[in-house]
Amino acid sequence: MLNFLTCLLFCCTLVSHAEDLIPFPFYMPDKKPDMALSKAMERAYEHYEAPSYRENELHSLFRYTRLKGFDYKQGNGTISRRDPSKIIKVDGEYYVWYTKRDTPIPPRGAKGGSDVIPSSDWDLAEVWYATSKDGFTWKEQGVAIKRPEKPNVGWRSVSTPDILVWKNKYYLYYQGFMEMSGKRGDDCPVTVSVADSPTGPWTPTHKVVIPNGPEGAWDSKSIHDPYPLVHNGKIYLYYKSDFGKSGILHRAQGLAIAENPLGPFDKHELNPVLNSGHETTLFPWKEGIAALSIRHGNENNTIQYAPDGVNFEVKSSVSLMPVAAGPYIPDAFIDTKNGKGILWGLSHFAHQGSRQHRHSILARFDCDLHQEVNEPSMRDTEYFLKSDVYFSQGLGSAFEKRKKMSTLD
Repeated sequence: MLNFLTCLLFCCTLVSHAEDLIPFPFYMPDKKPDMALSKAMERAYEHYEAPSYRENELHSLFRYTRLKGFDYKQGNGTISRRDPSKIIKVDGEYYVWYTKRDTPIPPRGAKGGSDVIPSSDWDLAEVWYATSKDGFTWKEQGVAIKRPEKPNVGWRSVSTPDILVWKNKYYLYYQGFMEMSGKRGDDCPVTVSVADSPTGPWTPTHKVVIPNGPEGAWDSKSIHDPYPLVHNGKIYLYYKSDFGKSGILHRAQGLAIAENPLGPFDKHELNPVLNSGHETTLFPWKEGIAALSIRHGNENNTIQYAPDGVNFEVKSSVSLMPVAAGPYIPDAFIDTKNGKGILWGLSHFAHQGSRQHRHSILARFDCDLHQEVNEPSMRDTEYFLKSDVYFSQGLGSAFEKRKKMSTLD
């Protein structure tokens, strides 16, 4: 009898407790409801721009278009274009700078490289530029930054440029190789050239802008992908570095700040400011800075935001992000306190062609990461890709091992 009464009392308590529970609403509230929430729902309200991706202004699909105007010699691997800069508009024309390799044969690795044979896709390269009226058809205008005479910074190769407009002058930051790529990784400094016009001529400083860190520091071996923005009245120059054991490298982004485009640049005490990503892409967003974190790290394929340009937090997870993106950012250099965002730009596709004809091509990407545009077709989370896209990936080096595992009971 006692057990029956205890059970009855317990069941009545459960029923009473269930009646007191407040279920999460059928219609997603715009603001965090005053109720107990799981950690996942807490994140939806506290970590992101909005609790639903459809209202999240820092969420977007990315769509791609082939460009007109660039010749790749039928993809034989002797011409490569990659690493486009931010795009600027001057007198009604868009300008972009990029790494161009035009060599007798495609890359052959550090062992096969020579004074005329490139070791990598960015070896023996120069910085070229092109212009466009509409962002789809481009006219290549010629070389902007030539490789200087040895032993100046960049005598082996100049690559990965990005643009800064500051007080009516133009500054191109880029990597300057002083040895063949691949000998010791990619240890190369960042340097800068200056011009009064986007068409040049460009005057090189032949000086290192951001020195490597001290021995043992995360950025002691490389400073890559310089990316300048104007923020808080200063030049915020973001960069990437590789660090860790050989073959198990980590990649993260750092920040150096200066009051003058030629420096001195002071590295931020909290570096690295982004724990993931490869090629660096950022843009003014509201009062702070947003970042595209691509390819590498725990937070790859995310869009992040830092009101102070330093302490970034994940704001969305996205797919098919543009590699080495150079967006069109009208307010990149005006020290805006209300960054509007981006809608399009250029990026690259690497590893084009067969193994013996490797090269990269430039392409256009479009998105909706803009405060004043709301395009529902860009707010979805799915790409409907053909099965061949997935099957073409294969198992790679794991193939034989997985074949044997599949025979196990």
